[in-house]
Amino acid sequence: MTERGSLADLQSRYGTRHRWLMLTTVMIGSMAAIMSSTIMNVGIPDMSVQFGIGQELAQWVSSGFMVAMTVSMLTTPWLLARFGYRTTYMGCMLLLLTAGIAGGLSSNYNLVLAARVAEGLAAGVVQPIPAIIILRAFDTSEQGRANSFFGMGVVLAPAIGPSIGGLLVDWMGWRSLFFMVVPFCLASMWLALRYVPTTAPGGVSANHGKPSLDMAGLALATAGTLCLLNGLVQLHSGDFASSFTLIGVSVFSAVAFVMWQRRQTQQGGVPLMNLALFAHRPFAMGTTVAFIYGIAMFGSTYLLPVYLQLGLGLSPSHVGTLLLPAGLLLAFTIAIVGRYSSTHPTHLMVSFGLVLLALSFALMLVVNLQTALWVLVVLAILGRVGLGFILPSLNIGAMRGMDASLIPQGASAINFLRMLGGAAGVSLCGILLEWRLRVHGDSLTNATTSAARLTAFDEVFIMLAAVCLLALLAAWQIRAPRPPHTS
Repeated sequence: MTERGSLADLQSRYGTRHRWLMLTTVMIGSMAAIMSSTIMNVGIPDMSVQFGIGQELAQWVSSGFMVAMTVSMLTTPWLLARFGYRTTYMGCMLLLLTAGIAGGLSSNYNLVLAARVAEGLAAGVVQPIPAIIILRAFDTSEQGRANSFFGMGVVLAPAIGPSIGGLLVDWMGWRSLFFMVVPFCLASMWLALRYVPTTAPGGVSANHGKPSLDMAGLALATAGTLCLLNGLVQLHSGDFASSFTLIGVSVFSAVAFVMWQRRQTQQGGVPLMNLALFAHRPFAMGTTVAFIYGIAMFGSTYLLPVYLQLGLGLSPSHVGTLLLPAGLLLAFTIAIVGRYSSTHPTHLMVSFGLVLLALSFALMLVVNLQTALWVLVVLAILGRVGLGFILPSLNIGAMRGMDASLIPQGASAINFLRMLGGAAGVSLCGILLEWRLRVHGDSLTNATTSAARLTAFDEVFIMLAAVCLLALLAAWQIRAPRPPHTS
């Protein structure tokens, strides 16, 4: 007898429609997760004023979220195998919902930061699930269409979110941004009860006994991530001894993590990250691109709203309105590119996107206080179109041809490294900006902007452009190895 709520049960009830209904459900939850990661950037300037904190401390609203999301991604394969799709997914949506409400009601910065960390934990576990579903529930011929559908839907959240968020900040303050995830979480939880199976990936029953979570590996990954980010902050503050110590501990943790994962594999355990993944060259190169590109993408997501508000003096609602066309075109680009991501060379799609993204950053140097607003819109569009070529191609292309048993860990690992780069990118942009402002004799606490302030921002944008061009070297190597020549 088929277990009620299992994959086989839902497939018998809904037929071929089920995989699309399941993908729609996790798409809505991913929209909530992605919105929570980006929308708060619009409210950071107002939040820093209300709590009387500097930019360096305020950026932890983004960095804290990113650290939590980065580390929790590594637990997704274990959670799915242990508890199944439905329980894991519903638990994440409930945590994201609770944290959103708690953050919106908090009147203390530490409580706000704790709510952001909780949101990050939930968002991190959810992120790899759609890629696992697309690669395991859809045939190769349908993966492009599924990728297009999912990508377009997910991008609409960050596309519309900052615009609505900017209006909300102007009307009701930054607290209202936390409540944006509530309707998405509620809708996704209702759909999950109907369409998300209770089983683990592959349709087998969830194993509620074993295997146990690799706690030592998780502790090493968490310690390495936290030490890396805190080391960067200490480097900026001038405390070089503490900085180098923390970065050294981060490097040691990374080496220890790799050695521990190898030992887990050799002893027949279940490692947090299966290092056999990196024997697949497209995946190894894809994760390298994901890390470097994560620095540029998330660093710019943090930097751009701050630049428009504190550099050009625009209001939050103006910022949201300026970014809306770019977000909508990003969704449109993903809808088109996603359809061809399974049939066209990944390295070409990703490389073209990286060039456009680098160009959008480099052209920010032409912007000044007299620049027309339409120029800012065009530059934002250029960068988002670049993202539209990268986002739907990278994950699928990096894991194409991989053994099916490795797909859950592959999706988890590539998202982990992308978010690790993103967490470092947010910190690097904040640190570099504060440093260059100090060099040019300005500060974001000054009431009015200046040419010196714009110069400091320009130098950070140049760094992001250079990072994108660096990622090109790895992107070109995502090509699948040619079969050996036979006579």
